[in-house]
Amino acid sequence: MELKRPGGGEAIEISALGQEHHHHGEDHHHSHGHHHHHHHDEGHHHVIDLEQDILSANNLLAERNNGYFEAKNIFALNLTSSPGSGKTSLLERTLKDLGAEIRFSVIEGDQQTTNDADRINATKVPVIQINTGQGCHLDSNMIHRAMRELNPPENSILFIENVGNLVCPALFQLGEEVRVVIISVTEGDDKPLKYPDMFASADICLINKIDLLPYVDFDVNKAKEFAGRVNPKLQFMELSARTGEGMEAWYEFLRVGNKNHK
Repeated sequence: MELKRPGGGEAIEISALGQEHHHHGEDHHHSHGHHHHHHHDEGHHHVIDLEQDILSANNLLAERNNGYFEAKNIFALNLTSSPGSGKTSLLERTLKDLGAEIRFSVIEGDQQTTNDADRINATKVPVIQINTGQGCHLDSNMIHRAMRELNPPENSILFIENVGNLVCPALFQLGEEVRVVIISVTEGDDKPLKYPDMFASADICLINKIDLLPYVDFDVNKAKEFAGRVNPKLQFMELSARTGEGMEAWYEFLRVGNKNHK
C-alpha cells in the first residue's frame, strides 16, 4: 500500500502489518521478505481464526483512531459505494459549496492512481491518497498512518473515501463516527439485498444521480424498502451531486455534525 500526496513527491509504502518503506522518485526497489506457509490439518478453521485475529487487531486500532478524532473534535465520515456511484463528484461539490464555512480534509482510497486525489486537490482541500494495490478496502492501520501524514486540523470534517466496493469495506471499522453508503439510480434498486452487510453497517444511505430517474429503471421506494429490511435505522437522502438537487439536506447534516464537534 502506498500513501501519495497529489503532485508527486515521496511515496510511503505501508503493508497491511504496518511496515513502512520510503521511496524517493520512481527508482525504488522492493526487498521482499520470505513468506512461510504453514499447513494445518484444520484448514478452514485456521482461516476463520486468522480472519478473527485480523478483524480484532483492526478494530482495536479503529478505537484508537476514534479517540484521536474525539480529542481533536474531528467529525470523521467513511464514504462507501460500488465504483461509479459518484462519491468523488459528491465530495467535489460538497467541498466547493461548504469550503468557506467548514474546514475539511480528505483521505482517498483506491487500488491505483491518484486521479481522485488530484480532483480533490483542485478544490484546495488537504488530501492524501492511499493506493491499496490488490487490496479491496481501507483498514484502520492505513487511516492511522495517513492521518500522521495529513494531520487534519481540529474542529473539522474528515472525509474518508473508501475503495469502490460494497463487500470488503463493510467488515473494517476505520474509527469513523458515521458510515455513509452511496448508491446511484444507475445501479439496481436491489443492491441492499445483494450486499446486506454494507447497508446493515451504514448510518446514512445517499441515493445519488436522481436527475437520471426519468431515464433509468430504478424504484427509489423499493430501494429504501430493501435497505430498511437489513437496517431499520438507516437514514436516507435523495440527491444529485451533478445538479445540486437535494444537496441541502446533506449539507445541513454536515453542518450539525461539525457544530457538535466544537
